[in-house]
Amino acid sequence: MLTHAIRVHERGGPEAMRYDEVEIGEPGSGEVRIRNTAIGLNFIDPGHRAGIRLEARYETPFPMILGTEGAGVVEATGPGVRKVREGDRVAYWYSPPGGAYAVRRNYPVERLVKLPDGITEEVAAAVLLKGMTVNMLVHFPYRIRKGDTVLVHAAAGATGLLLVQWAKHLGATVIGTVGSDAKARLAAAHGCDHPIVYTRQNFVERVKRITKGAGVPVVYDSVGKDTFDGSLDCLRPRGTMVSFGNASGPIPPFNVLTLSAKGSLYLTRPTLFHFIDTQEGLKRTAGELFRVVRSGAVRIEVNQTYALKDAAAAHRDLEARKTTGSTVLLV
Repeated sequence: MLTHAIRVHERGGPEAMRYDEVEIGEPGSGEVRIRNTAIGLNFIDPGHRAGIRLEARYETPFPMILGTEGAGVVEATGPGVRKVREGDRVAYWYSPPGGAYAVRRNYPVERLVKLPDGITEEVAAAVLLKGMTVNMLVHFPYRIRKGDTVLVHAAAGATGLLLVQWAKHLGATVIGTVGSDAKARLAAAHGCDHPIVYTRQNFVERVKRITKGAGVPVVYDSVGKDTFDGSLDCLRPRGTMVSFGNASGPIPPFNVLTLSAKGSLYLTRPTLFHFIDTQEGLKRTAGELFRVVRSGAVRIEVNQTYALKDAAAAHRDLEARKTTGSTVLLV
């Protein structure tokens, strides 16, 4: 069967992305064929396009179809598939790169999530990876408790907006860094109590002022190089630094004794895959996410949509930090 997909034949910028005609076979044993209707755009996608080896298992093979997250409808099932049927609405995310930027694809049924009523495919594509990541962040590296004050970097981004809302849902006071006044207003509209425009305000000084010098028990940092040192300075003694992204570049090597000198701090770099590496874990994590979304406690903002064939424009806007909330490619 012929379909269309965004492929990258060699590492490069958005101009390296092509809307190619590709052939896919029939779904194999334990697989289904999905007709994608919505595809999630994530910060990791440009890294895969550029051939950056972000982690050992993210070795980029070329040529490759980009994308790790999508939602759609089951068109056909392979041998041995019983848990889903043709016509079921499903979503998926899996950590190795490739495959989602396509009109159709085959996918292992064990890694699928069936969509409940009230969750559209567009919302699922926008939220599955980011929402499950946030679910992990607020419960495991540090369990947010009512009354905590937490710091969220990139609070107006897709993951940041979800993290702000979920932290508020758990009873926290949220400090958030953003890059502009418009993004400060957006973060505040989603529950951020103290937006800090880092381009003109020193976020460390502001955090210390807000917390009356005490610091925060946890910092959620997806920015990386540019905020790492300041994030450590925002923590109270025995606080937890949660590094979960490198939007500004990888964190340089540092002396582990720094953690001791700054107050016996904890540093962690969690990866979602290790929390959903079983079917049970995937089903539980996605189910908790969908319940919070359906309850209205966490609103999903799909602020940009692009046609799949225009994915290069989506990458340009993402890398230029012109996007807010979630971005979805529509098929």
